[in-house]
Amino acid sequence: MLQIRPVSDLRNKFPEIESQVKSGSPVYLTKNGYGAMVVMSLEKYAELTDDLELKLDEADRVAAVSDERHTHEEVFSRLKKGLGG
Repeated sequence: MLQIRPVSDLRNKFPEIESQVKSGSPVYLTKNGYGAMVVMSLEKYAELTDDLELKLDEADRVAAVSDERHTHEEVFSRLKKGLGG
């Protein structure tokens, strides 16, 4: 279930938010009725970013041994084509 709470709960009800986050559910925090941030466990964050970090490390290694460079337009055009866009 989606957990949406006011950002003040981060200060006032931290143990509750910590418990929800540790159970694997992200908590969406609002400020003045608008989305402000998402709190998640380090484990969930790592799941989301580990593959990306590996790909960026791989790109750095390739760039270190190659003079080939691409503009951001070329890269995003290829991505869009690969995604069917």
